Formats: sequence, structure tokens, C-alpha cells
Amino acid sequence: MPEFVRSENDDRVVTITLDSPANRNALSSRLITEFSDALSVAAADQTAHAVRLTHTGPAFSSGAALDEMRGGSSPAAEGTRNLLAVIRQLLTLPIPVVAQVNGATRAGGLGLLGACDVVLASTRSTFAFSEVRLGLAPAVISLPLRPLLTARAASLYFLTGETFDAVTAAQIGLVTAAGDDVGALVQPVLDSLRRADRQGLRETRPLTTRDRLRALDEEGAAMTELSGRLFASPVAQEHFAEFFGRKGQ
Repeated sequence: MPEFVRSENDDRVVTITLDSPANRNALSSRLITEFSDALSVAAADQTAHAVRLTHTGPAFSSGAALDEMRGGSSPAAEGTRNLLAVIRQLLTLPIPVVAQVNGATRAGGLGLLGACDVVLASTRSTFAFSEVRLGLAPAVISLPLRPLLTARAASLYFLTGETFDAVTAAQIGLVTAAGDDVGALVQPVLDSLRRADRQGLRETRPLTTRDRLRALDEEGAAMTELSGRLFASPVAQEHFAEFFGRKGQ
């Protein structure tokens, strides 16, 4: 069976690729498990200075795997707990994470970007907090993102669910920089991280992730409960049924 997540170390940079394009790299239980395993291997690799997180297909991630959220409270609760755990794992790696985005990112996928140190996006990339349109809230993913986004931007895009481009994403703090050639943006950053000392990286990174981890510690349980409850709600389940009904037409 093909892997949903691929990983390789090339000259001190571990590239982790989300490789489930058939469902737009949705955060299925399998993808999250494989992603978590790849992060664990990268964390233990004493030659690695950074993780480059990228994707295949037209989407970095479409967010939650809605087909797994249609079964009520149990799968919804498990899915939100798993997402919170992998966000924490990203934030606590001993080496920095650089995301390379060249496509659409929606909902839960934005939570992964919020746990990365540097996010570089092509100008063809688009973003949306689409939860509100399904009767949901960006509960768990708000934890790593609120310290990064401007308050006005969070209000606008959380509440409207509207799609915005990579230039706007850079302006509001969601991504570090945007450009036509995302590879050209990524390589200088990776080269700089290759030259850094691993001890320096390990001791410096917590200075930049502290506020996001504090949010997870203080509100993680409450946001997980809220997210699980909303996914399992009749309102959300009706939206899911409509979504899959349209796909089946």
C-alpha cells in the first residue's frame, strides 16, 4: 500500500512530503499517524538541522478528513485529539520546521502551518478557515495561530471563512513570505539552517514557540472538547451529508 507520507534526509534537511493527493492531503487518521512517525524519526536524526514540510498535488492540506468525522462523537473526539498531538509534536521538535506550500490550504491544514517556524508559499497558494461554513469553529488550530495572526485578521477570516491569497497571508502573519517561485524562497532558508549549529537550533527554537505551546497547555483540552462536540453535532453532520451527496452526483 502506498505511503501517505514520505520522508528523506538530504544534506542535513529532512524533507517530509504529504503524499495523499487523491483526497487533497486531508488529515485522515492514517496520514496523521504516518506524519507523526516521520516527525519522530526526524527528531531522532542527529544529522538533521531542519525539516522541510511539503506536499504533492494541488493542496497542501484540505483539513479534516470529513469522511472519518461522519460517525458521531467518538471519531470526532479522536480526530481532534490526534490533530492537537501532532501540532504539539511539531512545536516541540528539536530542529526548526520550514513549510513549502504550493497550493490550497484549508481549515486543519492551517493548524499545521501555525506550528511551523517558517512558512513560504507560492503566489498560486490560497487559504481559508472554512470551518464556520460547516457549523464548526477553528478551535484547536486557533491555538498555534492566534499568537501569529493580527487580531483583526483572525476575526475577519475565522468568522467569514472567505478565501485569501498568499500575499494577504504574508501580510497577516500566517506565512513568512510569498513569491512566484517558492523553491527560490526556500533554498536560502534551508542553506542558512544547514550552517547553524544543532545546539544553537535546539536552544533557540523554544524561544520562538513558547507562546504557542503555552496556548496549547492552557486551552488544549477545552478546544479539543469544543471541536469534537461541533464535529459530532447534528448541524455539522448535516453539512457533511450534503457535501458527500454533492460529491456523489
